Amino acid sequence: MGNLFCCVQVDQSTVAVKERFGKFDDVLQPGCHCLPWILGSRLVGHLSLRVQQLDVRCETKTKDNVFVTVVASVQYRALANQASDAFYKLSNTEGQIQAYVFDVIRASVPRLDLDDVFEQKNEIAKAVEGELEKAMSTYGYEIVQTLIVDIEPDVHVKRAMNEINAAARLRVAANEKAEAGKILQIKRAEGEAESKYLAGLGVARQRRAIVDGLRDSVLGFSENVPGTSAKDVMDMVLVTQYFDTMKDIGAASKSSAVFIPHGPGAVRDVASQIREELLQASSVS
Repeated sequence: MGNLFCCVQVDQSTVAVKERFGKFDDVLQPGCHCLPWILGSRLVGHLSLRVQQLDVRCETKTKDNVFVTVVASVQYRALANQASDAFYKLSNTEGQIQAYVFDVIRASVPRLDLDDVFEQKNEIAKAVEGELEKAMSTYGYEIVQTLIVDIEPDVHVKRAMNEINAAARLRVAANEKAEAGKILQIKRAEGEAESKYLAGLGVARQRRAIVDGLRDSVLGFSENVPGTSAKDVMDMVLVTQYFDTMKDIGAASKSSAVFIPHGPGAVRDVASQIREELLQASSVS
């Protein structure tokens, strides 16, 4: 109906290309325009000025001979002041962009190892964007942004990389576990040493108290019972201690103590040994 009344409508963010007798005449901006077809004017097409996105998947090989699939996302739009170039000079805009992306990626990635490809993906994106900007500006297109959105190695390579990473983490965990066990053993040894030291102090104090008690008992008995010597008192104390010990052993239901020989006469030998040790200690001192 619009063509019948020589009127056409151009939508927002869109331009229209007008020809007259088959030759380019003008670029129509958004709005209503008069198009006298009787005078040979006609509308040949529309061109969107919106930002468009093209995802390109490119398979290539790295320097260390690993095949990867690089996914690049190119955002572009047609320039309003070069709409005629964008409309007439390119018949397949997406195919042209894809060809340049393939060319740059396959020239950049083979010079890098796989790990470097992941680390330098921004540099690869800038290289693709720079090459596209130079090429597509001639055809009336602006490259808004280029992103490397994904790098996909071969599935077997990806599995191997995951196994290497897992092995490295297990090695770190094993080292940390061994270090923790080492610290635990050191602390346990320090605790045992401290415990034995305190036990030794306790035993020394106990023996000192026993000696002091025996000395006081011998002195007191000698003073209260005339005619007894220190040797007699010591023998009696040892015999008494012997019978008390035998009583305690017999009262216990489960005892692992064994005295050999076990007769009371053995106390005399024990007493003589103690006296000899005390005399030797006194002579040395």
